[in-house]
Amino acid sequence: MFELSLPWWEFLVRAAVIYIALLVFVRISGKRAVGEFTGFDLVVLILLSESAQGALTGGDESIPGALLLVATLVGLNYLVGLLSSRSRSIDKLIEGEPVALVRDGKVLYRALKRENVPISDLEEAFRRAGLTEATAVQLAVLETNGEITVVKTDSVQR
Repeated sequence: MFELSLPWWEFLVRAAVIYIALLVFVRISGKRAVGEFTGFDLVVLILLSESAQGALTGGDESIPGALLLVATLVGLNYLVGLLSSRSRSIDKLIEGEPVALVRDGKVLYRALKRENVPISDLEEAFRRAGLTEATAVQLAVLETNGEITVVKTDSVQR
């Protein structure tokens, strides 16, 4: 229970490799806020954690091994946050950039497709902004946190 079956440094390396790999895969999968997860997204997230578990532990089930993994993952997460807050290029790499989905009343269907945003999500954002159609939208942006921000045209704002 308290004896490691692997060298301590291997836990650090395993945690770092899995952390970076999952970060890349989640980043590639697209922008979606945690509160906007679909049932499918949640299942994938659970399966990701289950899939990575064996690679993290290497078969070790000791308490010190688990504590080393937790400390490494929390430390890496803190480091990524620190670097992102201090470097615009790292923040852009980790978080991505906002993407315009509507500009001057015209829906940018290529951007919707590229970002895997269903038209129903865009229409929902219109309704939250009190609008019913794209022609009343000056700009709609998919933010880095997965939310869609809508700016009304000047004629609608008044």
